[in-house]
Formats: sequence, structure tokens, C-alpha cells
Amino acid sequence: MQILLVEDDPSMQATLQRALLRRGMQVQLVGDGLQALQRWQAQPPDALVLDLSLPGLDGLEVLAQGRALGLATPVLVLTARSTVGDRVLGLNAGADDYLPKPFDLDELEARLRALLRRSSTALAPSGADTSVQLGHMRYERDSGAVYHLGEPMDFTPRERALMQALLARPGQAVAKERLYALVFPGEVTVQYEAIEVVVYRLRKKLAGTGVDLVTLRGLGYLLKQSQS
Repeated sequence: MQILLVEDDPSMQATLQRALLRRGMQVQLVGDGLQALQRWQAQPPDALVLDLSLPGLDGLEVLAQGRALGLATPVLVLTARSTVGDRVLGLNAGADDYLPKPFDLDELEARLRALLRRSSTALAPSGADTSVQLGHMRYERDSGAVYHLGEPMDFTPRERALMQALLARPGQAVAKERLYALVFPGEVTVQYEAIEVVVYRLRKKLAGTGVDLVTLRGLGYLLKQSQS
């Protein structure tokens, strides 16, 4: 795995580079936001590990400009900014995952490998099956439509955004912050707890579909096939 590590602290740079190299990853180091954007565009890596507090160009700007340029590299944000608002800003700017400092190096490796797996799935050949079957429900990735026993299900725009985010990773937890950013994009006045209202309404609509919407405390939400 080719990693572009964007971090301006020399001690943190050295620590992360050693740790990732020991885990079989190749690491390029950049300590400046402008240089990071140029390197990302010139030589897109398999994954980008991005600190937010950078000289030259703030990490959020690096992320936003990279996405505006069409750079689809999975991005893991590392930062000491650990408030919910900061995490939502990063996810809205295009981050795929968020790891607050201090963090465990094994968790960093696991998150990077998970990002690579999801990226590989997204780049599957066009002839691959693009539908997801879960319980009595089928999700068509291309159209975004969800069917129950062959009949299309009716969702509000926010319910649909939540469903699509969860169905993109069936059986895997999606962080509450990530879901908030997808369901309420740019709506900074909406309370963070509003995502729970959408989850509640969606649970009611999933009754009888053979699919459960599960809350994992501290991790987020996931969809899984009902046991009964």
C-alpha cells in the first residue's frame, strides 16, 4: 500500500513512518499543505493520511481542493481537533475516516486497510453485480432504489441518504458523525441528535423486511439480516 503521510511535526512523522513501514506499507512524507496537494495530484497514493493543522494550506483546504480536482483517494484524517463539529467539517470536506489524536498504531493500520478494501470494492469492474441483497430487501447501487419483495420502498430524502450509507457497507458499522454529514450536508444549524430521529423512523419502515438497523454504542449504526 502506497501511503502519502501529510504531517508537519517531525517527531510524529518519524514515528508514523516507522510504524507503517514495519506493517509493510510504503510511505511518502510531506509536511506542508500546498506541497501535499501538489504531490497528491501528481502521484495519487493508495491512501492519504492527513493532519489538519498544516503550514501553507490547512488540511481541510487540502482535502476540499483535492476532491474538487476529482481526486478520489481514500483519506484518513488525523487531528487533535476532537469535537463533533470538527469531525463533521472533515467528513463534509470529503474525508473517508477520522482518527483523533492520541491514537493506537494498530487501529491506524486497521483503518487504513479497511479504507483500501472499500476503495477496491468501489473500483470493481463494470460487469460486476451492483445489487445488494439483505433479508427480503434488495438495493440497486446504480439507481439507488431499494426494493422489498420486489416492490420499491418509499423513503424521505434523509431516510434514503441514511439507507444508502448503511447499505454501502452492510454488516459494518458506520460512524454517527459520518451519517450526520451525509444526511444533513451543510446544515450546520441542525442538532447532532437529529440523526437519531431519522434512525427511529427508518427502523419502523424496515419492520418485516428481514433487516435490522442496529445501534452500536460508541461506534455508530449498521444494517444486518434479522436472526428470526
